[in-house]
Amino acid sequence: MAKRYSDSRYGCAVEATLDVIGGRWKGVILFHLLAGTKRFNELHRQIEGCTQRMLTLQLRELEQDGVVNRKVYAEVPPKVEYSLTEFGRSLEPILLLMREWGEQYTAQLAQQQTQDAPSVTLANPL
Repeated sequence: MAKRYSDSRYGCAVEATLDVIGGRWKGVILFHLLAGTKRFNELHRQIEGCTQRMLTLQLRELEQDGVVNRKVYAEVPPKVEYSLTEFGRSLEPILLLMREWGEQYTAQLAQQQTQDAPSVTLANPL
């Protein structure tokens, strides 16, 4: 008999994992935080294409899920830093494997494009 999870929202553990790290930006955010604590603007610069609003929303969700820690310093202008919690650090092997798989996939795509490209024969310009 299959084990049932206490939270009926999830049909399986993979679904629960994807709920926390799924989406376009969460994995990227977590990957950048593997390198250490980052300020908001530092993260925003590193993640091209992610709007400030989306980054804020994704960081809030990751914080609610207990994966990211948000530290606010009482100074002007406000200083906020984000880091992985100990629980968030447990995602490191998954994120590194995702990076490795992505590198293999993009290499495969590049190889396919090279093979699919029509060969062009140039006439002798002389």
